[in-house]
Amino acid sequence: MNLYPLLRPALFSLDPELAHQVSLKLLKLSHKTGLSIISKAKSAEQPLTVMGLDFKNPVGLAAGMDKNGDYIDPLADMGFGFIEIGTVTPRPQPGNPKPRLFRLAEHKAIINRMGFNNAGVEHLLQQVALSSYKGVLGINIGKNFDTPIENAINDYLIGLRKSYALASYVTLNISSPNTKNLRQLQQGDEIKKLLSALKEEQLKLQARQQKYTPLVVKIAPDLSDDEIIHIAQLLVEFSIDGVIASNTTISREAIEGHIHAEEAGGLSGAPVLKQSTHVVSGLASELKGNIPIIAVGGILAGEDAVEKLNAGASLVQIYSGLIYRGPQLIEDILRVNCSSCTK
Repeated sequence: MNLYPLLRPALFSLDPELAHQVSLKLLKLSHKTGLSIISKAKSAEQPLTVMGLDFKNPVGLAAGMDKNGDYIDPLADMGFGFIEIGTVTPRPQPGNPKPRLFRLAEHKAIINRMGFNNAGVEHLLQQVALSSYKGVLGINIGKNFDTPIENAINDYLIGLRKSYALASYVTLNISSPNTKNLRQLQQGDEIKKLLSALKEEQLKLQARQQKYTPLVVKIAPDLSDDEIIHIAQLLVEFSIDGVIASNTTISREAIEGHIHAEEAGGLSGAPVLKQSTHVVSGLASELKGNIPIIAVGGILAGEDAVEKLNAGASLVQIYSGLIYRGPQLIEDILRVNCSSCTK
């Protein structure tokens, strides 16, 4: 039995960051006690292979929900085809000052400026080792806020080296708007240097550990068409294994006039749907199936996810939609996707 519709009004009466913490603790309680606070997606088995990895189904949890890997097993109970944890940085950091999370219920949206608040990569890896989850697990890595942007590559190298053995794939988060100057890593020579260094390190780790861990890049929805083409070309040039489109947007066009419209941070949820799908389409047109796309942004219904798959994505991820719809969203996506596949 899915109790989320009954719990949602109480959760939405709380401060958004507190509601996030309470939700995760309820999930953990459900997992430990076997109480049916959540229901697992009935159609969870829709297997596919992407990046050489075997996914139970194409619906994943986006990074940000479980930054420290503290809730992997409870989240797996919901029926995800894969889970991505993080963003994690080399050293622990508190993130930006509170309040830093805002719920825009009228728009089915969220604004966050969390700032990579996390307990550090060592803590995350301890939690992964303690988990019993055997599915596909992505680890999303970033740079510490006080690492100068010119030294950012060093932080990503640390994250890759430390997480390589335990991750199914590693995501480079170079598109969060909540760490100063981070997004400039998507531009000009910066992205070329980053991809070159990380690809070289990936191949060294593969030889040393006799294990190939795919490397994925997460990009912003605010890129121009020319920037999308440029990034796609570099992904191919450096044999990057996958791309996630997209992160949160800094645009406020869709929420003009809202009380929180001027809050700094990244906007997610329904307002970013078309913008992020446009990025997926642009990437797909340029990549021509050579590199798989993981689509995320604005998915609040099964039809939204299928739209992204039809635009060229191989997999989808959800986060804000989960806040508004609960675990039923996973089932809806799988049901609509299964229906569309059989037509």
